[in-house]
Amino acid sequence: MASTMTNTRGDIIVPDPPVAQFLFGNTRMAWFWLIARVYLGYDWALAGWHKVADGGAGWLDGGSALQGFWTNAVKIPETGRPPIAYDWYRSFIQMLLDADAYTWFAPLVAYGELLIGIALILGAFVGIAAFVGAFMNWNFVMAGAASTNGMLFAIAVLLMLAWKVAGWYGADRYLLPKVGTPWGNAGDGGSAKAAGVKQAVRPAAPRASKPPRASRRT
Repeated sequence: MASTMTNTRGDIIVPDPPVAQFLFGNTRMAWFWLIARVYLGYDWALAGWHKVADGGAGWLDGGSALQGFWTNAVKIPETGRPPIAYDWYRSFIQMLLDADAYTWFAPLVAYGELLIGIALILGAFVGIAAFVGAFMNWNFVMAGAASTNGMLFAIAVLLMLAWKVAGWYGADRYLLPKVGTPWGNAGDGGSAKAAGVKQAVRPAAPRASKPPRASRRT
């Protein structure tokens, strides 16, 4: 079993296996996460741009586009399966419709998608941007719009796991150290020193004393 570590509060920390450290915490993999985050960011930025460009018809002028999406999502057909599989989520969307929440929620979605895409492309707070994007993907799937949301959700989850190095070739290389990410200690598996984590050292077993060698008389 891998040696455990303890932090300043005495909590036991189990370190990641070497393969996880290499994939999600080693800057040698930063080029791979650069490709993944730019791909995901471009998809989000393009989706948001289509919503805000040309005056934002349906999104910035009252939210009629989102209203139509929610209206179709809460419908229960006479035959076949409804778009929303869970009754509690259908009730939640219906509540938003009844409250006319689409009037302010639609601009939030449009600008949110655009900002998520920009943040991912620039590599600025990749973990946070990927989390917000994954949450939006999850809501689209829950509302019955599968499309590419499943794949985008999976990429976002991987970027969240690799948040320490996903923005190495980007703004996070300079932003995250400012908020306490100890890339200076990345070589020993992450943020052990800066987080006050000490590796537990097992005392060496005492050596068995050798019996005295008998002297030979001449």
